Amino acid sequence: MQTLAIVILNWNGAKMLRQYLPSVLRYSRDEATVYVADNASSDDSIELLREQFPEVRLILFDKNWGFAEGYNKALAQIDAEYYLLLNSDIEVTHHWLTPLLEFMAAHEDVAACQPKLLSIADRDRFEYAGACGGFLDRFGYPFCRGRIFETVERDDGQYDYPCEVLWATGAALMVRASIYNNVGGLDARFFAHNEEIDLCWRLRLLGYRIFCLPESVVYHLGGGTLPKSNPMKTFLNFRNNLTMLYKCLSDSELKPVMRRRWWLDYLAAWEMLLLKRNVGDFRAVYRARRAFKQWRKEFAADRRRIQQSRKVETVAEQRPFSLLWQYYVKGRKVFSSLP
Repeated sequence: MQTLAIVILNWNGAKMLRQYLPSVLRYSRDEATVYVADNASSDDSIELLREQFPEVRLILFDKNWGFAEGYNKALAQIDAEYYLLLNSDIEVTHHWLTPLLEFMAAHEDVAACQPKLLSIADRDRFEYAGACGGFLDRFGYPFCRGRIFETVERDDGQYDYPCEVLWATGAALMVRASIYNNVGGLDARFFAHNEEIDLCWRLRLLGYRIFCLPESVVYHLGGGTLPKSNPMKTFLNFRNNLTMLYKCLSDSELKPVMRRRWWLDYLAAWEMLLLKRNVGDFRAVYRARRAFKQWRKEFAADRRRIQQSRKVETVAEQRPFSLLWQYYVKGRKVFSSLP
């Protein structure tokens, strides 16, 4: 069994592979085996990999399985102690793997971890997708050390210490293979978006811990598949976030949180329409609410299993406040200012 498998999921990402894969190979080849799992790309990704990166191991699919199921199918073919799920638009740095591997080896109750995620576009700032480790507020809104909603902080070393978090970014996620497989991996029904938060929350409820280790640094382009303002992304984010809440919230939290989210989601939709003139995102929120209502019963068995097996009643990294209230009313726009 190999110690670490770095797995990059690719779909028509030849440009990203050409630009960022060399850094992964340069700074990882001594500690890991690098795989690219291809979701039936129609560009020249496969030719590029075979001709320019013959040391990369290929896993080829006959259709696009999406992020969640694509990773599940790829990882099922790999025998390793640790998996590292890595986006194709990540530039890694010297010594990035050592802190992650050493920490995981020393802490058997830690199921997953992430490096510090900085922006390729502005290397002195955190990157939106995961920054320095993720949290949730009481209503399921995700935020990070270094990023709250659209406010992304400058990295001045303010979070340069290991920190226990609720979720680690799927852009660069190291996870114990045995635990990943035991919990069923990412929820393939999500297709994409919120699937890593859902996975990490399930792990936390089982008593495992999740960490961000900022001694390890990577740079992320972000938005390589879908831009931030995109109706499909909005739809997936809202639908999947509601589904994750339904699966993971305790019995005492579920109804009050879902009632409040009904109002908050429709308020967000009308804000998108009236203030931002974004008809596509407005419709996407309505479609997401309908889609969640239609498929919620498919997750009833998941909810029962998660609630029956949970070993942690309260996850401290799900903060008890409303992030919307803190951000828009209290004006607290950086992580360190939150209660």
